[in-house]
Amino acid sequence: MDLNVVGAGIVGLAHALIASQKGLRVRVIEKDHRCVGASIRNFGFITVTGQRSGLTWQRAMRSRDVWQSLASEAGLRIEHCGLWMLARQALSVPVLEAFLQTEMGSSCELHTSAQVQVKAPWLRCEDGMTAMYSPHELRFESSIVIPRIAAWLQERYGVEFQWAQDALEVQGGTVRTATHRFEAERAVLCPGTYLNGIARPWLKDFALHLTRLQMLRVRPPTGFKLDAAAMSDLSLVRYLGYAKLPQAQALLAHLQQTEAQSLADGIHLIAVQSEDGSLVVGDSHHPHATPDPFSSDAVDALILRHLRQSLRLDQFEVIQRWTGVYPTGIDQDAVILSPDDQLRIAVVSSGCGASTAFGLAQDVFQTW
Repeated sequence: MDLNVVGAGIVGLAHALIASQKGLRVRVIEKDHRCVGASIRNFGFITVTGQRSGLTWQRAMRSRDVWQSLASEAGLRIEHCGLWMLARQALSVPVLEAFLQTEMGSSCELHTSAQVQVKAPWLRCEDGMTAMYSPHELRFESSIVIPRIAAWLQERYGVEFQWAQDALEVQGGTVRTATHRFEAERAVLCPGTYLNGIARPWLKDFALHLTRLQMLRVRPPTGFKLDAAAMSDLSLVRYLGYAKLPQAQALLAHLQQTEAQSLADGIHLIAVQSEDGSLVVGDSHHPHATPDPFSSDAVDALILRHLRQSLRLDQFEVIQRWTGVYPTGIDQDAVILSPDDQLRIAVVSSGCGASTAFGLAQDVFQTW
């Protein structure tokens, strides 16, 4: 075997794909019986617009292209494309105008409320408001496409999957579990949220911790249809592609006065739709070394308020609630370590794993 990949989340699967495309024989070793972590608890939203400028945005653009190819080759269903960023606050408009002048604003467009009412009538864009449309984003159903990618890698490239095998030690490219010794020339560790496991010796000097998020699935009235994802003002002070712009400081100061609790709970609205018509809505962000597994009804209520304010959706039923976690704690979006010629460690540390994993894996193998 040429390569052992430890971790079958999206980062591990991305490394398995890129390695397979380079002709390597790949084995994926996963501690759980199936992927149940951050990779299936998210929006399935491949976010390009608003990512941190530079390398993260470039990885997101390249990852988006890989997702597009996988949709065709592996039969992954794209639920919808694009993103509407609603500017409910007047101070959001200068942020969007400044963003459009950057490299990242390419192909994005600002629309008046009258135009939005024609193009996206489901968006609550009242008179005097505006919204930016980005064509770059893709939306998948994570709980469906993640296992489908794993199955396709096995079918297409012969990738070997070893489920329910918790990696305990790595020497060179060989990985030892409680019951097996899996030999290979090289290994890449993709621990995801498992920060205290096999990768800890190399991650201990980083201030990584976990951030818990709350998400919901709601059932809208029959016939309610999104044709793109939706975000609004709070995202402009959270996503660094917007938040690092000088114009975002005035918006942040205003939101600190008007939306203090939402900012304290790390809330910003994302709403996407699934094939069955239900909406996946979120989310909030609460950092902790070991996050509390119990969600807050008050936080959910705030998220749903922002949903009502942004979408023409006065009635809906909450049908699912869940929490997720992902690594954060450092001012960079990913950690790539090269302890020796045979080993790499890759961790996405900003919650953008689905959006950047394929580009990250390309970068790993570019220099390995």
